[in-house]
Amino acid sequence: MACLGVFVAYLPVTTVAVSLPAIQAALGASTAQLSWVQDAFVLPMAAFILTAGVFGDVHGRKKVFQAGLLFSAAGAAVALAAPSVQVLWTGQALAGLGAAALLPTTLALISHVVPDPRERGKFIGLWATSLLAALAVGPLIAGAVLEHVAWRWIYLLVIPVSLLATAVAARLLTDSRAPHGRRLDQPGQITAAVAITALVYGVIEGGAGSFTDVPVLVALAVAAAGAVAFVVAERRSDSPMLDLTLFRSPAFTATTLVAMITFLALIGFFFLLSLYFGLVQQLDTLQAAWRLLMVTAAAILAGGPVGRLMHRVPARVLITTGLLVVTAALLTLTTLDADTSFASVAWRLALLGLGMGGVLTPMTATAVASVPHHLAGMAAAGNNAFRQIGGALGPAVLGALLTARALDTFPGHLADAGVTGAARQGMVDAAREGGLGAVAGMDLGAATGPALGAVGDAFLDGMRLCLIVAAALTLLAALVAAVLLRRPGGTPTASVKVPAAASHPDPGPAAQAAPGHGGEPVPVRGHG
Repeated sequence: MACLGVFVAYLPVTTVAVSLPAIQAALGASTAQLSWVQDAFVLPMAAFILTAGVFGDVHGRKKVFQAGLLFSAAGAAVALAAPSVQVLWTGQALAGLGAAALLPTTLALISHVVPDPRERGKFIGLWATSLLAALAVGPLIAGAVLEHVAWRWIYLLVIPVSLLATAVAARLLTDSRAPHGRRLDQPGQITAAVAITALVYGVIEGGAGSFTDVPVLVALAVAAAGAVAFVVAERRSDSPMLDLTLFRSPAFTATTLVAMITFLALIGFFFLLSLYFGLVQQLDTLQAAWRLLMVTAAAILAGGPVGRLMHRVPARVLITTGLLVVTAALLTLTTLDADTSFASVAWRLALLGLGMGGVLTPMTATAVASVPHHLAGMAAAGNNAFRQIGGALGPAVLGALLTARALDTFPGHLADAGVTGAARQGMVDAAREGGLGAVAGMDLGAATGPALGAVGDAFLDGMRLCLIVAAALTLLAALVAAVLLRRPGGTPTASVKVPAAASHPDPGPAAQAAPGHGGEPVPVRGHG
């Protein structure tokens, strides 16, 4: 059930991403409106993951799991019937809330059912494989749908799968809660939601326009104030939503930072890769989907062996090696051009996927195993929250770099192609107003060939810069893993506080406090 839940949560990510051109054409959405189709899903998912983790711990993870499935089904139903882009945003936001509920509860359910950390690693490997499978089949589903029917039918599959999973969970899934009297932390929930929402909004709008715009500066200031308020609230709370003493565990800190940095780089990269296949290589949705499948298929193939190696090879080695492979793959992609063949692209994407497969399972397993067993839901929610923040920021940050670099070199490429005078200035103005895609949609007459060639060359300039930045980020993540996981197996040393109601905790979960590979439990500090 956990694997099915994470599959439902992540299916809209790539399914919608590759369908954006069809959605824009059907609904007449502007570029700015279109960008919020994806962001309307990502923003609530990032903002409410921590809250969902707390609700699961307090009210029961089975209930939150089922609520997540129902929100996902409702979001898909609203999007399926959406007559306008604004209604589509609503559907995407509901689906994002569903994903926020599913991601932490699925990992917490696994941790509850499989308390042994060695055995749990296998199931987390299956969880990670399901996540990758959703990312892999999403473009294929979208490509098949768009070839035969309207874009809105990409949402159909989620509805029966979610409803069926809800019904099965009601009969077969056992409920679990966090022991030790954990309570809702309303100040923490409010300040976290404000901080994350403002940060993601500010970066998205700054990437689309300018980071000096007043609304962007206000949003970033609110995000900073919200973050400070969240830290103060959590330090004062007897039952914090995210116990900040978790970050005393090098393993938890490392995997959280690695998750955020890696997803910033990789989700941003996938955003660029989709544009490269469509704008530069002029591929349709299904053709692009088969190429994107090279990444996720390789990651899935690598996930199984890596999951088995976790019992013999330290997480530090697996995560660091995987990130170095990803870094190398990103650097090899800097040589792509408009005429690069499928075979030449495929081995580089497969290499990237192998590196991802070497990172995702041990990263997730180490995050959950780095805290006491009864705090697995909190750890899962925290790790997923930072992962989604990175994923939300990736397209905005790399997209801003791409746009700045491409617009800087576009006039020169037009001149090299022989496009001059008023025609050249008109194309440059169109690119600055609506992006390079706006030039591709213009009636260019005899200048069509040279202009599209200049568009492709300018895009490649921007993409190469972004690939170098993404490679630098994954290299930074590798260094973080190598340094903070330097203890054998990343054995945690955090002293995590437990609410006052837990002054006499049940020794069972505490005795099963999930260790790293070093085999030492995390000491738990009770408060009488």
